[in-house]
Amino acid sequence: MSNMLDPSDFVGVSFWIISAAMVAATFFFWVERDRAVGKWKTSLTVAAMVTGIAAIHYFYMRDVWAVTGTSPTVFRYVDWLLTVPLQIIEFYLILAAIAVVRAVLFWRLLVASLIMLIAGYLGEVNPEARLALWMLFIIGTLAWLYIIYEIFAGEASKINASEGTVASKRAFSALRIIVTFGWAIYPLGFIYGYAGGGNADALNLIYNLADFVNKIAFGVVIWAAATADNANDKAVA
Repeated sequence: MSNMLDPSDFVGVSFWIISAAMVAATFFFWVERDRAVGKWKTSLTVAAMVTGIAAIHYFYMRDVWAVTGTSPTVFRYVDWLLTVPLQIIEFYLILAAIAVVRAVLFWRLLVASLIMLIAGYLGEVNPEARLALWMLFIIGTLAWLYIIYEIFAGEASKINASEGTVASKRAFSALRIIVTFGWAIYPLGFIYGYAGGGNADALNLIYNLADFVNKIAFGVVIWAAATADNANDKAVA
């Protein structure tokens, strides 16, 4: 079978668009590291890693969709298992740059993100087991809600409120909005994809949109804070 995309295949075209967008974002974040002050360079490196890993997976997932017409579930979760923990690291890096942060905070967020992903994966690789599918969906959703609690009302939020700079507070606030509302797109995709008879087109379109918003916007927030902090430092100097 050909791996050429059908121009009328909107799902396949969305894979291609996001592949190109992830490559462009990776180049942008990497080049912009030179504009960042020292403490933000690592954060921009991580942002570039997130979009770079996603770009590699999206090019491959595009081929899987074009050739088979089926959801590239395994490869999507491999992508997420690499990139979501990196995004959790971004929260830790922002806090560690402004205060002494206990490592246990990072591990709590990381474990919650892994539970969220593993539960989703176990449900989606065997969607015929309907009871297990929705039980695992609930478990994953609870892990996501815990992350939201931690960054809005838990230790992470308190450190940001008490120790943060103007730039770090702005970045932290924007990132938690993305984690709350941007990450909410994923469960919507899950519901549209598996409720009733299921719809693979809707599932993949919504997941692709969510990755576009969350991975690139996540990095843009870091970039904005990094360049703003650099400008503030120059102004003070």
